[in-house]
Amino acid sequence: MSSDTRIPSVTPAVVAHAAGDLRVESVPVAAPGPGDAVLEIAYGGICGSDLHYWRHGAAGLSQLVDPLVLGHEVVGTVVRAAADGSGPGLGSAVAVHPAGPGTPVPAGGPRHPAERPNLSPGGSYLGSAAHRPHTDGAFARFVTLPSRMLRELPAGLSLRAAALAEPAAVAWHAVSRAGDVAGKTVLVVGSGPIGALVVAVLKRAGAAQIVAVDLFERPLAAALALGATRAIRAVDAAAIAALDVDVAIESSGSPQGLASAISATTRGGRVVMVGLLPPGEQPVPMSVAIARELDLVGSFRFNDEIDEVLAALADGSLDVAGVVTHEFGLDEALEAFGVALEPERSGKVLLRFS
Repeated sequence: MSSDTRIPSVTPAVVAHAAGDLRVESVPVAAPGPGDAVLEIAYGGICGSDLHYWRHGAAGLSQLVDPLVLGHEVVGTVVRAAADGSGPGLGSAVAVHPAGPGTPVPAGGPRHPAERPNLSPGGSYLGSAAHRPHTDGAFARFVTLPSRMLRELPAGLSLRAAALAEPAAVAWHAVSRAGDVAGKTVLVVGSGPIGALVVAVLKRAGAAQIVAVDLFERPLAAALALGATRAIRAVDAAAIAALDVDVAIESSGSPQGLASAISATTRGGRVVMVGLLPPGEQPVPMSVAIARELDLVGSFRFNDEIDEVLAALADGSLDVAGVVTHEFGLDEALEAFGVALEPERSGKVLLRFS
């Protein structure tokens, strides 16, 4: 496919075949079109959706039907630039924005605001089974991607430091959905990787008090190190309900977490829901939300916030280094996924590909 001997025809990759069936195996390296670049992936972060595909064969409503290369939190180096001249040049260190336009929405189908492409019902995302054929991810040594997905790293920002850019953009988007948080008291329910990154973004945004909640001591300690001013165990419902915060950001993805967020938010406050709840009806105290006139807003992925995140990582105003707890080589992927499944033991787990 290329005269560049660095680019092989096949590459090792992390592939989910079915619930409980995760393999490291060889997959083809797609031949690049005119607007595609080939990357040598350096690091990839294991996300909750990756774990769900492995453990349950589904992530939310997205059902795994065919084998799927996992991974959307990746950074790497351009080893073949796009032939049409678009995107970063050969040798550039880049982060990947994993969203794509996906399948066209038929006329009369679900609408979305044009300025919020993250809500497009036909949109695709690397490592997603939302559509068929599935959209393969980038947990592979070499991947071919559209050059429009690539974001060249600012000078001085290393690939490893940029490995959290994608999940940090999710956190950045969630905080933006909260509105102006400067000087306010904010509750973060769930202090796993996304919750921890939310804490870091809130600190940068000038929140006066940041209260972190989690079931386990390790993520609470991490949240305090990243800027939380108080930590509460999730089992202490009375302490949480007594908080009276201006804003709550729910990142646990559980109905109990959302109930805690609602109970802790002051009258006229806002609850941002970034944790993905299971499909179906959820038992949450909506009467409280109504009586307090709470704003309940969703937060789904992100748009172009990854560019702001990369700039903030480069200038040091966003410090997220403490979120990463483990790093494994590609040949240790199965062990890495097992560690990532244990929140009392790990935060963000990185795979090292090169």
